[in-house]
Amino acid sequence: MSTTAPATVAAPPVELNISGMSCAACAGRVERALNKLDGVDAVVNYATERAIVTGLEPDRQADAVEAVARAGYGAVVRVDVADEWTKRSNETRITGLRRRLIVAALLTIPLMDLTLILALVPGLRFPHWELVCIALAIPIVTWCAWPFHRNTIRNLRHGAVSMDTLVSLGIAASFGWALVTVLIGSDAAGYWIGYGPTPPGANAIYLDVAAGMTTFQLAGRYFEARSRRKAGDVLDALAALAPTTARIRRDDRDVVVPITEVRATDTVIVLPGETIPVDGEVTEGWAAVDTSAMTGEPVPREIGPGKQVMAGTVNTNGRLLLTVTAAGTRTQLAQLATLAERAQESKARIQSLVDRIVQWFVPSIVVLAIAVTTVWLIAGVQPSHAVSIGVAVLIIACPCALGLATPTALMVGVGRGAQLGILIKGQGALEASGRIDTVVLDKTGTLTEGVMRVISVTVDETVAPHEALCSAGALEAGSTHPVAVAVLEHARTQVHDLPDLTGFRVLPGLGVEGTIDRAPVAIGGPRLVNNLKADIAPKLTEAIEVARASGASPIVLIRAGRAVAVFAVEDQVRATAPGAITALKAMGMRTVLLTGDDDAAARLVAAAVGIDEVRSQVSPVEKAHAITELREAGHRVAMVGDGINDAAALAGADLGMAVVTGTDVALKSADIILVRDDLTVVPDAIGLSRRTLRTIRGNLIWAFGYNIAAIPLAAAGLLNPLIAAAAMSLSSVFVVWNSLRLRNAGITRS
Repeated sequence: MSTTAPATVAAPPVELNISGMSCAACAGRVERALNKLDGVDAVVNYATERAIVTGLEPDRQADAVEAVARAGYGAVVRVDVADEWTKRSNETRITGLRRRLIVAALLTIPLMDLTLILALVPGLRFPHWELVCIALAIPIVTWCAWPFHRNTIRNLRHGAVSMDTLVSLGIAASFGWALVTVLIGSDAAGYWIGYGPTPPGANAIYLDVAAGMTTFQLAGRYFEARSRRKAGDVLDALAALAPTTARIRRDDRDVVVPITEVRATDTVIVLPGETIPVDGEVTEGWAAVDTSAMTGEPVPREIGPGKQVMAGTVNTNGRLLLTVTAAGTRTQLAQLATLAERAQESKARIQSLVDRIVQWFVPSIVVLAIAVTTVWLIAGVQPSHAVSIGVAVLIIACPCALGLATPTALMVGVGRGAQLGILIKGQGALEASGRIDTVVLDKTGTLTEGVMRVISVTVDETVAPHEALCSAGALEAGSTHPVAVAVLEHARTQVHDLPDLTGFRVLPGLGVEGTIDRAPVAIGGPRLVNNLKADIAPKLTEAIEVARASGASPIVLIRAGRAVAVFAVEDQVRATAPGAITALKAMGMRTVLLTGDDDAAARLVAAAVGIDEVRSQVSPVEKAHAITELREAGHRVAMVGDGINDAAALAGADLGMAVVTGTDVALKSADIILVRDDLTVVPDAIGLSRRTLRTIRGNLIWAFGYNIAAIPLAAAGLLNPLIAAAAMSLSSVFVVWNSLRLRNAGITRS
C-alpha cells in the first residue's frame, strides 16, 4: 500500500524592522547578508526600513535576525499590525537628531562668527583664542556628529563603507587639520575654505568647516527623517482606519468587544458618527456612509438593507445593523493595507541598477578624495587647500539622494493610490504604465454595473399593469437568475404583496411557469411564446424588437395562453463610463471593448461611451488571445476587467487592472487593483502611475546629475566644504520633498 507524502506548504514571508541603516548602501548590505541564508530571498527597503524575507521557516527567524546583527545592524521580527516598534524607532531617531541639531547650531553660530573674525583680523585676537574655538568645536564634532562616526566605525568593523563614512571622514579631516595646525603652530598663511589666502594662524578656520559640515548634515538628516515619516504616514493611514473594537449583539444585549473577538455569526451595530469595523451586509437601517478614506469618493453613499459596507468607512447619520462577512485581517481594508505594504517589495530595473551603483560608489569616492588631495599636493598648493578640496569631494559625492530617489516616490505614490481606491502592486506596474497606448475594457461589470435592471414595461390592454407586476414577481421569486432578480426587485417596488404561486416549474433554456388563481402563467425569453404557442399582440411584438435594438433583453409574461407584458431588462452602463473614456482619450489612449456578448449589444455600449473598437462574442480564452494579438501588433496594452473571468487576459496584458469588490481584492492576476466603484478610477490609476514614474525619473535625473556635475567642481577646487555639505543635504531633502508632492494627486470628475 503506497502513501503520498503531504505537500510542502511554503512559509509565509517574514517582515523584519531594520535599525541602524543610514543610506541605500546599508540596505544593500543587509539584503546581501540575508540572502546568504539557505533558501532565502530577501528584499530590503531603505525608505520603509523593513526587510521582506521569503523562504524562511518560523523556527529560522532568529537566524535572519542574527544575520542582520552580523552585518552590523539591528533587526526585530514585525508582528504588530500597528507597527508600534517602527513608530517608536522613528520618534526616537527624530528626537535624537533634533537634540543634536539644536546643540550643533547653538555652538556653530558663535564658533563661525568668532573664528571668522579672529582668523581674518589678527588685531582682534586674544591669548589662546584658538583653544576657545577648539573647545566650542569639540562637542559638535564628537557628540553631535556621533551618529556619523558610530555608523562609520560599525561599518569598518565589518569591512564596509557607507555614505556616513564620507561624512565622518570629512568632519575628522577638517577638525584634525585645524587641530594639528593650531597645536603645532604654523606661521604660514592659511587658506579660507578654498577661497584665497588668509593671515598666518588662520587654519583654525577649518574648525568652521568641521562644525558647519556637521550642522548641515544633521539638518539634512533630520528633515529627511521627518519627510520620510510623513511619506510613510500616507501608507500607514490605511491601517489606522480600522477600529480596534466593535459593538455587537449577544444574548439580546449590545456589548463592545475587541475586533479580534468578532465572529462571522455576529450582528454588528454601527451608530451615527462611528467607523464601520467589519465588512458586512446591512440587515436593518439606512445611512449615508462616507467612503472617502477608502475610495476617494467625496459624496457619502446611501446604504440600506442588502447593501455591502466596508471596514474603515464612516456611518454619518443613521443606525445600521450588519451581518459580518469579514472581520480583522480578512476585511478588504486589511487586504488593501497588506497588498500596499507588499508593493514595497519589488524593485524596478532602474532601482536595481541604482543599488549596484551605490555599492561601489562610496569606496570609489574615498579613493577619489585621497587621489585628488594627493594630486593637489603634488601640484604644489598649500596643504590646507589640498585638504579642503579632498574634504569637499568626500562630502559632495554622498549619493544619499540617489538611494532615496525611487523608494520614497514609490511609497508616497502607493499610499496616495490606496487613499484613492487604487492599489499599485509593484514597480512593474509603474514602468508598464509609462508605455501603455491601448486600453482594453471588459463590458459586463466593468463598463456596465453588472446588475440587471428593468428599464421599461409594456402591458397588453387585456390586463392591468398591477396584475402583470404581481404575476411576474410571483413567478420570478422562485429563481436566482440575474434577470429574474431584476424583475422581482422591480415588481416589489410597485406592489407590496405577491400572490400565491403553485405548480412552479423551470423550463430549461426558456423560463419558468406556474399557476396563479387557477390560471397558468409563465415568464421567459421571446422563444417561450413560440414554445407555448401563445398569442401576442403587435404592440408587444414591437416592444420586443425595440428592446433588442436598444441592447436590452426582452422578457415576456404569458397568462392563459396569451402574452400580456414585455419587460425590457438591461445591465446599465456606468454613469462614469463616458467621462472615463474621454479622459483616457485625452491621455492619448486607444480604447477597445472586449466582450462575450453579441455584437449588437456590444456596439451599442461602445457607442454610448465613445470606445474606438469593438471585439464581441469572445470567450475568456479568446480574450487572452486578443490581448496577445494586440501586443504582437506593436501595442502596449492595459486590460481592465472584473478580475474573475478576465484573469487570463489580465495576466497576459502589459498592465492588468482589475475592477473588484469584496474578497476579490486579493486577485493575483492584476498589476493594479481598482477598488473605487467609479470607472474614472481607470484614468486615475494610469495617471497616478505615470506621475509616480515621472517623479522617480525626475528624482534619479536630479540625483545622478547632481553627483556628475558636483564631483568635478569639487575636485577642481571650486567648491568649499561648507557649500558642499549644504548642497548634499539639500539634495536629499529635495528628492523627498519632490516625492511628497504625489500626496496632492487628485481624481477625475466625470
